[in-house]
Amino acid sequence: MPGLSEDAAPAKAKAHYHGHRQRLRERFMATGGEGMPDYELLELVLAIAIPRSDVKPLAKELMSEFKSFNGVITADPRVLKRIGGMGEVSVAALKVVQAAALRLAQGEIMDKPVISSWDRLLDYCMAAMGHEKVEQTRVMFLDKRNRLIADERQNKGTVDHTPLYPREIVKRALELGATAIILIHNHPSGDPTPSRADIDVTKEVQEAAAKLGIALHDHLIISREGPASFKSLGLL
Repeated sequence: MPGLSEDAAPAKAKAHYHGHRQRLRERFMATGGEGMPDYELLELVLAIAIPRSDVKPLAKELMSEFKSFNGVITADPRVLKRIGGMGEVSVAALKVVQAAALRLAQGEIMDKPVISSWDRLLDYCMAAMGHEKVEQTRVMFLDKRNRLIADERQNKGTVDHTPLYPREIVKRALELGATAIILIHNHPSGDPTPSRADIDVTKEVQEAAAKLGIALHDHLIISREGPASFKSLGLL
């Protein structure tokens, strides 16, 4: 597909897509986007970044490449830029959407009892880590009422390994005054089954935390296929 330029300003081409874009905006405002195909939502986002070009072909190409709206906005910026027509502004627009979605999801669980918000917690973890291409570890720190007081990314690793340091996790829990923690890491392979190494390091964290009165509530493994819980699997 010929590359679109974010700087292009072909006034004579305005009529080619102006009416379509206006109708798209009106439908979005009337429905909140409900029932709209993914590529149309992408059109609306891209139209903000590339206001003077027809972005429908670009939206469809992105959908073809990344398969879903979620796949597009979570794609690596370097990969997005390889698509003809995608520049700094349009990539930034997509990443802002991703950041906003994560911020909204995080707002649903922060300062709230984790147990009663478990489904929302899983939704947030899936949004934050489900499409990552390398392993990363997050730790959620809870107070004595099991309210989430901090959600912090600890490390990024490789496609199949991320380092986890029990002492650092316990130290941070003490700094925050946390009485419980939840470990979360992702498996880019798509298989959430815990490895032997996952099981061993979880026991190390549990033992180190227990010595200081900090409970390990669960260890969640996030993947494209869904989450796995050490507690549900009888590993904790």
